[in-house]
Amino acid sequence: MHNGRVSHWFEQHGHPAVRPPLPGDLTSDVTIVGGGFTGLWSAYYLKQMRPQLRVVVLEQRHVGYGASGRNGGWLTNSITGGRERYLVSHSKTQIENFQRLMNQSVDEVMSVCATHGIDADIKRGGEFEVAYTAAQEGRLRQSYAQERLWAHTDLRLLEAAEARSTINVAGTRCALWHPHAARVHPAKLVCGLAQVVEELGVEIYEGTIVSEIRPHTVQTSHGVVSSEFVIRATEGFTSSLAKLRRLWLPMNSSMIVTEPLDAKIWQELNWSQGEVLGDFAHVYMYAQRTADDRIALGGRGVPYRFGSRTDVDGQTPQRTIDELAGIMHRLFPVTRSAEIDHAWSGVLGVPRDWAATVGFDRATGVGWAGGYVGTGVSATNLAGRTLRDLILGEDSELVRLPWVNRRARLWEPEPLRWIATRGLYAAYRLADHVEARGSTGTSAIAKAADILTRKP
Repeated sequence: MHNGRVSHWFEQHGHPAVRPPLPGDLTSDVTIVGGGFTGLWSAYYLKQMRPQLRVVVLEQRHVGYGASGRNGGWLTNSITGGRERYLVSHSKTQIENFQRLMNQSVDEVMSVCATHGIDADIKRGGEFEVAYTAAQEGRLRQSYAQERLWAHTDLRLLEAAEARSTINVAGTRCALWHPHAARVHPAKLVCGLAQVVEELGVEIYEGTIVSEIRPHTVQTSHGVVSSEFVIRATEGFTSSLAKLRRLWLPMNSSMIVTEPLDAKIWQELNWSQGEVLGDFAHVYMYAQRTADDRIALGGRGVPYRFGSRTDVDGQTPQRTIDELAGIMHRLFPVTRSAEIDHAWSGVLGVPRDWAATVGFDRATGVGWAGGYVGTGVSATNLAGRTLRDLILGEDSELVRLPWVNRRARLWEPEPLRWIATRGLYAAYRLADHVEARGSTGTSAIAKAADILTRKP
């Protein structure tokens, strides 16, 4: 079994040859810090609208090295942190418009891939979330009732028999499904997008560490870049930048992928239409059936490292691998004899209010986007288009979305955030254990943890 080495996605697709670093001091129109989806989508849309711009992307390792190349491959329509939190500042119609645009972002990513010939194993099968305990069933049905109050959610409730005929999860009680999701191969998508933006004239410099972003200036390990506009697209690695250690917490997430499974297993599982799979546990999992017939499944392992430290190459503790394998075997007992081919981990950005943001300060020339909390594969596309309009001064519906220029308070200093984060996830795990033993309602432990995290 491979452990680390960035991700299975890159191991399968091939690790890209690292591009040359920044050659020294230079001047650009737009400098983008971070070579993941946020940075590359921003570069793509800026060059599409203003081909004459000199756009530079700076990346510390190689494109997709962070969350963009390590995620579960969910191209879905989630509004990070939920819609309800925006009701204090925006109308219901404005929030529903946000959802409509998130739905369309799934189509937009697929359209760009088709236009430019990016083969990213995309298969649109919708998002399927299952409940397999009584407590999960209660939360799922409550979620369905709440979702029906909003436009553009397009959600269906599947009772046990119909749900199991879609994906045969052991112990299924009911499930939710909506059409605005597809599975995708993250490394193929991020590498293909990088090639496209380079063909448009974007300069990508890798092996270049950014230490500080100042107004119109980026300080790097290889020189200083002066720029009219700077975009911070660093997601889980934001804490490594000067003065930003407490802005977004680098949350750790881990994944495993099986060997290719034979046809008999897939006949038993009924999982064939490209659905991405989740559940209603507190420490939830996310999964997909890959194009080459593996199960890729992820969840929170060691959720946070003291001092906002980030991982290097995705090395994953054995206890986390065993925990994820146990989840897979509980969902799909027929996989117990399947080998785990690869395990890896990575970090994602978590704001204190668990809501993603896109923003721009014209006085300093600095824009930013991130804090997707694991829902960024499609949200990054909408963020890139929004940053384009903010920077270029376009008066579009995108610049008035509820997440624009939203600011959350900073995370607590150490050791408080380490104690709180580790303690909260321990509480959620305990709550899942209690519910699996037959609790009919959501555990009081989880309810207390939700209050502490201020999650909606």
